[in-house]
Amino acid sequence: MLTWINRIITAVLVPIFMSANSPVFLLQQQMNRPKDLISLSESTVITEPMLITAHRGVNAQAPENSIPSYELATEHGYYSAECDIRLTKDNVWVLSHDPFVSKCFWQVGLVSRTDFASLRSFTYKTGTNFWNYPDMQIPTLDEFLDVFVGSETRPQIEIKSSDYDSLHTVLEAVRSKGLMDKAIIISFDLKQLQIIREQDPDVELWYLVYAITQKKIDEAKALGNCWLSADRKLNSEKMIRSTLSQDVGLSLWTVNSIADAEKLYEMGVRYIETDRLCN
Repeated sequence: MLTWINRIITAVLVPIFMSANSPVFLLQQQMNRPKDLISLSESTVITEPMLITAHRGVNAQAPENSIPSYELATEHGYYSAECDIRLTKDNVWVLSHDPFVSKCFWQVGLVSRTDFASLRSFTYKTGTNFWNYPDMQIPTLDEFLDVFVGSETRPQIEIKSSDYDSLHTVLEAVRSKGLMDKAIIISFDLKQLQIIREQDPDVELWYLVYAITQKKIDEAKALGNCWLSADRKLNSEKMIRSTLSQDVGLSLWTVNSIADAEKLYEMGVRYIETDRLCN
């Protein structure tokens, strides 16, 4: 049923509503116009470089989780660039933050219940500056990793699927590109990180949390070579300083203003994730 609905959307609704002069398309352009990046060099407080992760790529200037957004991250010299991966119905890792294909493609259905060939037939219909990428398709994990081969920017892979049996294929993809020393694998799911650690003793992990607790700190330390990556809005200065004092790597998300970056810098934070900032 969903296949036929998507065919109707592609054949009928998209040409009507997404033609260059349609009110819907013009509204989409207004809502998704690119934004200038904000350089931390403007700050008089931040005197040492902060290591910045481009959240879903440089999504202020290109659609999130798209290859152009990651190419921009390498061009701007970000420390790392984060993507979100999900498994398709036929077990292909693709980049998608949301479980629904409607987020980027004006189609219906779940990524996990759609086969890869069908997903590849869709092109971006939303996202920053999407109209300048008319034929852009959903990327695979392999295509994402290819961007970072030979680059100083580190690929950061957030596992969104609640899957445990296919985690080894993420490591295999990273290993096949020669990126094991550069890649960072992140998840909110502690069990996923534990399984990955069992499969590889050295790969860098980041444990995603909303509010930091001592339990979360201890869980990260038990994994070894594991950072905490936490929501800046939900964590007090006391908790942030306590974390840093326990010799645990810490990154805060999502930091989009110089003022917020300066506050964290003065607390001792040197790693942040952002939609807008750059060095």
